[in-house]
Amino acid sequence: MEYTQISYAVDDSIATITLQRPERMNAFTDVMMRELIDAFDRVDGDDDVRVVIVTGAGDRAFCAGADLGGGGDTFAKGGSDIQTSVGVPRDGGGMVSLRIFDCKKPVIGVINGAAVGVGVTMTLPMDIRLASDSARFGFVFARRGIVPEACSSWFLPRLVGISTAAEWCYSGRVFPASEALERGLVRSVHAPDELLPAAIELAREIADNTAPVSVALTRQMLWRMLGADHPMHAHRVDSRGIQSRGASADSKEGVESFLEKRAPVYPVKVSDGLPDLFVDYVEPEFH
Repeated sequence: MEYTQISYAVDDSIATITLQRPERMNAFTDVMMRELIDAFDRVDGDDDVRVVIVTGAGDRAFCAGADLGGGGDTFAKGGSDIQTSVGVPRDGGGMVSLRIFDCKKPVIGVINGAAVGVGVTMTLPMDIRLASDSARFGFVFARRGIVPEACSSWFLPRLVGISTAAEWCYSGRVFPASEALERGLVRSVHAPDELLPAAIELAREIADNTAPVSVALTRQMLWRMLGADHPMHAHRVDSRGIQSRGASADSKEGVESFLEKRAPVYPVKVSDGLPDLFVDYVEPEFH
């Protein structure tokens, strides 16, 4: 796919996806939705990519939300142009969030400016979020006469708790990066010129020191277990994972490199070495 509203680049095992509509404050469209989904497909298909960074072009916005160029009819057609057999269009932000949720690589959100509406909800399934001290956040849906989207009613309370999620969504107010940090929405706040270097340093810590398959499995375990109703579900997955990974060449390399005090070189690839630890997991369908 040729990208027109995002850019995609890989440098030394780190993929950077940049929202590329700075003249519209990187506002979200159906085109951007499709391009983001395709970019994450590329990430998962490339064993050379270890970590993903997502950011916005320019210094004004990460993403200012849905493009309101349609005026009062912007949301009249529903969440996207993707129709379903039940007559309800799929929510475009939700399709992006679900694709990020299923990503096999760690995802770091680098929020370089305003993140409002889908501009903030699309970051919730990202593993770690860093923000510029000039960033502003807003779950403004009730102020636009709609409701939260991008699966944020599932993600947001799990990240910041139900009380904070309710306050932000009921009021729809825009709040600063300092509040996002205080409430646990972002990991850290940085001066604008220090933001991307901080994210790259974090990405390097992951890419240079960990086994790709172990990280992919750990990502599945952490996110999927957020919805488990008993720790036994985790115990089953943990047990299968220790058995599978413990017998792998990665485990041998991890132990030997530690004992020999050298950098590890993990041989197993995500593309062909990722075991299925979730034998009872069924992907829910849209209906």
